[in-house]
Amino acid sequence: MHDTILIVDFGSQVTKLIARRVREERVYCEIVPFQKADAALRDLRPKGVILSGGPASVLDKDAPLAPPSIFSAGVPVLGICYGEQVMAHQLGGAVEGGHSREFGRAEVELKKRSALTDGVWEVGERYPVWMSHGDRVTKLPPGFEAIATSANAPIAMVADEKRHFYAAQFHLEVVHTPHGAALIRNFVRTIAACAPDWTMRAFRDEAVEKIRREVGGGRVLCALSGGVDSAVAAVLLHEAIGDRLTCVFVDHGLLRLGEGERVVALFRGHYNIPLVHVAAADFFLKALSGVEDPEQKRKIIGKLFIDVFEAEAKKIAKDGGGPAEFLAQGTLYPDVIESISFAGGPSATIKSHHNVGGLPERMHMRLVEPLRELFKDEVRALGREIDLPEAFVGRHPFPGPGLAIRCPGAVTREKLEILRLADEIFIEEIRRAGLYDDIWQAFAALLPVRSVGVMGDFRTYDHVVALRAVTSTDGMTADFYPFDMAFLGTIARRIVNEVKGINRVVYDITSKPPGTIEWE
Repeated sequence: MHDTILIVDFGSQVTKLIARRVREERVYCEIVPFQKADAALRDLRPKGVILSGGPASVLDKDAPLAPPSIFSAGVPVLGICYGEQVMAHQLGGAVEGGHSREFGRAEVELKKRSALTDGVWEVGERYPVWMSHGDRVTKLPPGFEAIATSANAPIAMVADEKRHFYAAQFHLEVVHTPHGAALIRNFVRTIAACAPDWTMRAFRDEAVEKIRREVGGGRVLCALSGGVDSAVAAVLLHEAIGDRLTCVFVDHGLLRLGEGERVVALFRGHYNIPLVHVAAADFFLKALSGVEDPEQKRKIIGKLFIDVFEAEAKKIAKDGGGPAEFLAQGTLYPDVIESISFAGGPSATIKSHHNVGGLPERMHMRLVEPLRELFKDEVRALGREIDLPEAFVGRHPFPGPGLAIRCPGAVTREKLEILRLADEIFIEEIRRAGLYDDIWQAFAALLPVRSVGVMGDFRTYDHVVALRAVTSTDGMTADFYPFDMAFLGTIARRIVNEVKGINRVVYDITSKPPGTIEWE
């Protein structure tokens, strides 16, 4: 059992960043919606609780609140933004609306020392923070004192040292609060006294044992996409159960150039893991013919994957391999919490192509998800722990629906081929310049427009390709990569000259703000 921090989600777009800051301290944590917090408190027995921000007002009828058991459990509690207002409202203080709102950058002045700020902030100094609130606390609950103020929040930070209750009106978890991570560290490591034992070496040993207990003597099919998540899951499963694992790699015709060959070579050569390579391009492209809505594409692809796995399970059983009782996939923690997040929250319909909620009953199979507790960067660390080749560990994320959602509008073989070639040139030039590892994700996408242009002595009417490259740690926030214009010019010239069907290249410089889950 690891020391655990329970994070109660009130619907903030950046709740996952709280979990990232806690995990960075090598402390295990879980996020639960406020409706399930009481049960989670009993089951997890956390050493501390963090109350997230959220879009509601505690003054609203039926406003989301924390279960009273959290405040009587005898564990430290930290409230962030809406979490501060919840604490004040439920513990005998007062919250009012109608004051000056405060969104974006602000400054707070530390008035009194506390265990939360020790070693991070000095009394009398002012510090930059990120605010996002309309209501504000106007009366302190009994036992609390104000320890910091801002221009629009006279009670910007509070502490009850006796009960180890703390709260801040600003967001500690975002990078725009430069010292926020250190304040969370004080809460997790000092106040809650959590041991820093959440390591990938420990996780590997625990995961292998957990797989063996869960699977017993059964057989497992692993959905292998070639990305780092499914690759790590496959190697971990093979370590746990050996030849009772069969990987199924579905080539759905929506892969990057040469993708299928690379995946098969690694798993048949380097690991000698039993692998079924299913050539299903015709099957998938026929089902996607004429479909333009991206969400419908995802659902079609997800259903077809299940159909393929079901058919392969029957083939293996018929060939004498025995029935496969389990289907494994590389589900990550963001997939899980985005599928069960705060009701009506911004991520309610995200990850529709994952089977996070379970498999169809007709399959008579159970899901095995050995990575469902991990974030993407933790999976990469685990990949290195199990000696997965760096070419896979450091590989840019590639979505399950593949190029289908980078090809707006109807998917055709012609458009896919154009997109593959443009994407290959983009990635090739990034690698040649030594920039691949500095970028979290880079890809090309066809825009749903055509452009009139002149090439030589001819007028053209061809596709426009957009290039996207972002920097990130975990994919929850991202910013565009600042390429040199000459470098972009080189790529654009190569694509226009070498890829028939494209006459214009654009570079996307939009950022991915906190809470925006995907950008495909």
